Amino acid sequence: MPVIINIPSYLATFAGGQRSVKLASSPATVNEALDALWKLHPALRDRVLDEQNQVRQHINVFVGDESIRFAQGLATPVAEGIEILIVPAVSGG
Repeated sequence: MPVIINIPSYLATFAGGQRSVKLASSPATVNEALDALWKLHPALRDRVLDEQNQVRQHINVFVGDESIRFAQGLATPVAEGIEILIVPAVSGG
């Protein structure tokens, strides 16, 4: 089963209008999954990662229902067939 990456609507423009991308490869980690996504849609990279190659402060990445911020970050393992979600952070004040 492929790994699927779900992209928020406001970033879909940078993915050719796609809100969901099925990866042909079987990545072992979130970093590998995102690298595969960047190869397909390079314009997404700078909107998700910062200059230090870390997930931007106002972006959350989930593997299934687990935030990678509370797991192993970009080294978080990816199981076959799992969904990865890129989600804008919600904050208020």
